[in-house]
Amino acid sequence: MRIAFLAAPEGVEQVELTDPWQAAEDAGHEPVLVSTKPGKIQAFHHLDKADTFAVDDVVGQVSAESFGALVLPGGVANPDFLRMDDKAVAFVKDFFDRGLPVAAICHAPWTLVEADVVRGRVLTSWPSLRTDIVNAGGTWVDEQVRVCDHGPNKLVTSRKPDDLKAFCETFVEVFGRADG
Repeated sequence: MRIAFLAAPEGVEQVELTDPWQAAEDAGHEPVLVSTKPGKIQAFHHLDKADTFAVDDVVGQVSAESFGALVLPGGVANPDFLRMDDKAVAFVKDFFDRGLPVAAICHAPWTLVEADVVRGRVLTSWPSLRTDIVNAGGTWVDEQVRVCDHGPNKLVTSRKPDDLKAFCETFVEVFGRADG
């Protein structure tokens, strides 16, 4: 299965991109880096610049139809940039409209809030997003990983980098069932 990994040109938390990417590859999936601009993205280790990664596809030039699932890595700046980009928000919403599975970690649910897809769903995130999720009609829980079955698609969420092992194991399992 082709899995879109959506990241802004700057601000993605590197480990929240690389660990899920590796988990997807190890499970036999094809991860594809999608961004709002061509070229490379700049990852971060919290507030410090880390590695750069080559962009494979650009939002507005691809749709959810080209993929079987979506992963939204966090970092504070990454989802903040994405939620301000109409094409990125539409790209995310398209996965929900098509009933495709989505996984989001840490601050990434900010983009889900902007896409207006959390209403009626139970999810987790970095604790500072709790009020935003509740105000958008979602239910926030403080759990290592949460799978929400509301609607036709599955939504896998986790709180922080310490949850990456559980996040990766869970989304790989959920995406694998969707691919079957």
